[in-house]
Amino acid sequence: MKVLTANRLTDGEAVWFGSDQVWHETIDYAEVAHDKPAEERLERFGKDAYARNEVVDVDLIDVELLEGEIRPLRLRERIRAAGPTNRTDLGKQARSRPVDEGFAAGI
Repeated sequence: MKVLTANRLTDGEAVWFGSDQVWHETIDYAEVAHDKPAEERLERFGKDAYARNEVVDVDLIDVELLEGEIRPLRLRERIRAAGPTNRTDLGKQARSRPVDEGFAAGI
């Protein structure tokens, strides 16, 4: 399984592409590709968003579903999804899981 991630160009925030075709600031809303055609579709969305200067460092990453939650397999990606490992009062893990309204170009 894979999800599409990138960094928002305006502020560098790590974002994930959702099934609603919006970039979200939390991995919870990411669209999970379960097969090669779905991965290829996500790659196209990523390339298009990059071409529109919405995001940079676009990448498909490996994930697993663990107790209903999306969890990146690589430590680097887990840190990008949550925040620094030595300061839980910083980054996304310090937030009290606010409602993610997503990110669209120009917002």
